[in-house]
Amino acid sequence: MSQIDRSKVSRWDLHGREHVVRVRRSGARRTLRCDTCGWHKVAPFLPWLRAQEHLADAHQATVNPAAA
Repeated sequence: MSQIDRSKVSRWDLHGREHVVRVRRSGARRTLRCDTCGWHKVAPFLPWLRAQEHLADAHQATVNPAAA
């Protein structure tokens, strides 16, 4: 049985709304899913970068809450 790890990438848009893409890892497979719009993608390489790109492109969410 394989272990499933979950993490998330969150960014805020200019209106102060938080947008989250969840990264689910099962073995070598990483699946991304956006809580805001339902977008999903399999990204075996650099999933967090793909999540950041989606948030910036689709939601104009570029403010990192960890850096704020």
